[in-house]
Amino acid sequence: MKKLLIATKNQGKLKEILNFLSDLPFQTVSLSDVGIGDEFEEKGGTYKENSQNKAIFYAKKSGLPAIADDGGIEIDALGGAPGIKSRRWLGHEASDEELVEHMIKISKNLPKNNRKAFFRTVVSLALPNGKVFSVAGEIEGIISEKPHLKLLKGYPYRSFFYLPKIKKYYHESDLSDKEQKLYNHRYKAVQKLIPIIKKELRIRI
Repeated sequence: MKKLLIATKNQGKLKEILNFLSDLPFQTVSLSDVGIGDEFEEKGGTYKENSQNKAIFYAKKSGLPAIADDGGIEIDALGGAPGIKSRRWLGHEASDEELVEHMIKISKNLPKNNRKAFFRTVVSLALPNGKVFSVAGEIEGIISEKPHLKLLKGYPYRSFFYLPKIKKYYHESDLSDKEQKLYNHRYKAVQKLIPIIKKELRIRI
């Protein structure tokens, strides 16, 4: 059976992507499954650049086709910040708890008439020969004044991201299985990537 490497150390992302690809007839493996502990340093200036470089790095390292993504939250009132620096907004690789504490302060100071925000991601598939493909996904919401009481590991910003259309937080404990896909920016991107995966890995269903 063909293998596909999910190149992320974020357990939340890994769980999501594995779930989104679960219907395809190949074996999805993680970095730990293939014994890769190397860190990839994100130096790109865009989500796409980081996503592609990361996927290429791990595809060549493992000898397997690899999926990687990069994305962030963009808050309108802050000019799109933190964006590409979402995990390093505090000047270092911040923990979930640190980012939640920072967002509590940010959310209190946002104007009531402009709390719009977007989650955006670019997901890339790279082959060991360096060939790479990328797709994007996004979801719009607002920054809530108070965070969700339950922290979603690996996703601190989702504790503040509210979906007015369905009056729920962008949080797996609030969303149904259908809603988790309908309102998931990464799911939207992965769905666009699946036909490319099938073609490049020569998968027939």
